[in-house]
Amino acid sequence: MAAALPSRPDEQVDYHLRAGEHRVALNERIGEPLSLRWTGAIACTHCGRATKKSFAQGHCYPCFKRLAQCDTCIMKPETCHFFQGTCREPEWGERHCFQPHIVYLANSSGLKVGITRKTQMPTRWLDQGAIQALPILEVDTRQQSGFVEMLFKQQVADRTNWRAMLKGDVETMDLSAERDRLLSLLANGLNQLRETHGAEAIRTLEAVPQHFHYPVSVFPKKVVSHNFDKQPLVEGVLQGIKGQYLILDSGVINLRKFTGYEIQVS
Repeated sequence: MAAALPSRPDEQVDYHLRAGEHRVALNERIGEPLSLRWTGAIACTHCGRATKKSFAQGHCYPCFKRLAQCDTCIMKPETCHFFQGTCREPEWGERHCFQPHIVYLANSSGLKVGITRKTQMPTRWLDQGAIQALPILEVDTRQQSGFVEMLFKQQVADRTNWRAMLKGDVETMDLSAERDRLLSLLANGLNQLRETHGAEAIRTLEAVPQHFHYPVSVFPKKVVSHNFDKQPLVEGVLQGIKGQYLILDSGVINLRKFTGYEIQVS
């Protein structure tokens, strides 16, 4: 599911569902019945081969074990082992991990810290259903972003409570004030990282918070989750879209979880 910022900041995030070569506009279908049927087929998003089970959001098992993008260091960048000579795909690592990364604060179910490649803003925030986001630091590599995130995790969460995010009862906060508070609290730790990696390797940003509005007509009071593996047919009235979730009157479904599944949409 693709999400795009609107042309005006007070408008809603624009969603489209990728269906083969076609794109289904979803915002305009809110309030209408929507049916999603899994055919039983799954294709690896990397090599295209058929697979009975999806690993790491859309990969067959051989690709899951072989690709650098499926290695544990992607989820834990501080464990990067490139310089040990054991990276699964050194060329891929050079292209994706040795480029500027952003450490940010976001508000999706409350304050959290996160990291993303600089080129992935604001996609990363929209995927998380954040209503606010603020870049606070820029670093040279993905591993460095992991070290910084570990430092911030001493003071703030790094995960989203997806149920709270979907209920829509998240209050806005002063992210600039939170940035200043955390940078002050963690100043010694950040200086130590700069001594290790270089004074200019970790740079403070002077950004302003961004705000996002999602196309939701009714937030669920109780979050019930659909799962294609257990229920091939998911249908109901589409009541909203937030993050990578469709909100139906019958429950919610995380489409990102089922990347590579062949789905019939009607």
